[in-house]
Amino acid sequence: MTRYLLALLLLTGFAATAAAQALPQFEVASIHPSDAVPPAVTAGVRFTDQQARFVFLSLKDYIGIAYDVRIHQIVGPDWLGNTRFDITAKIPDGQKMDQLQPMLRALLEERFKLRTHRDSREFPVYGLEVAPGESKLVKLPEEAPTEGAVTITSTSGPGGVVVDLGQGASLSMGNNRFEAKKVTMTMLADTLARFVDRPVVDMTTLDGRYNIAFELAPEDFQAMMIRSAVAAGVNLPAQALRVLDVTSAAAVPDALKNAGLQLESKRAPLDVLVIDAVERTPTGN
Repeated sequence: MTRYLLALLLLTGFAATAAAQALPQFEVASIHPSDAVPPAVTAGVRFTDQQARFVFLSLKDYIGIAYDVRIHQIVGPDWLGNTRFDITAKIPDGQKMDQLQPMLRALLEERFKLRTHRDSREFPVYGLEVAPGESKLVKLPEEAPTEGAVTITSTSGPGGVVVDLGQGASLSMGNNRFEAKKVTMTMLADTLARFVDRPVVDMTTLDGRYNIAFELAPEDFQAMMIRSAVAAGVNLPAQALRVLDVTSAAAVPDALKNAGLQLESKRAPLDVLVIDAVERTPTGN
């Protein structure tokens, strides 16, 4: 269960595109509660010129995609992270891919009666920075983006989690190892925030894509998985939560230095999306 939730969380930070001013509508859309989680599962989002399909995302995940905010920037009831739906929607002919965010936003506002407002609040954060000394980071050659359908999938099971982010980018967790391929520093910061005790903000000023990998002690790896489940709003037994009491959140920052990066404790204002009203059950399809 924890490994699957980790895969799901990694998906939602990278599925969104630039938001538009207008709120175009899907031609038709169906929303259904997601099935129970099997022992091993492949989940994801797929966009074509004709259809958008989302599988087993929480309402909080959908809000993050629709409003272009990260999970830790959403202020609302805890159940938003526990209530999961599948959405299949038909994209109107001629509608461009960059209209998917506002179309999803319009759908949530209509079916879930979602109402929000923006605010700014100061939080303790980690700043993702380049570690002092000779840089171990190697910028990858630029590649032209591929055309056609956009697919982002995650596969999870007893062996760990693998997330395909499209355009050759991927993330994997397994065997006490974290590995990211062809990711931007913003992608990496968003991912690391799932495993530590506060948001992570990219302060590297690095552009382009990189390969990042580091090893962890088994107990630190276990704590990362538990912390990611907590971030998803999963109710864990007290025995699992006690692991966090005896495991330092500094394990990830220390391991990250081996990859040429570091996390520095700071305070910073962050934009947040405050949920003013939302229904648990969507109106009929």
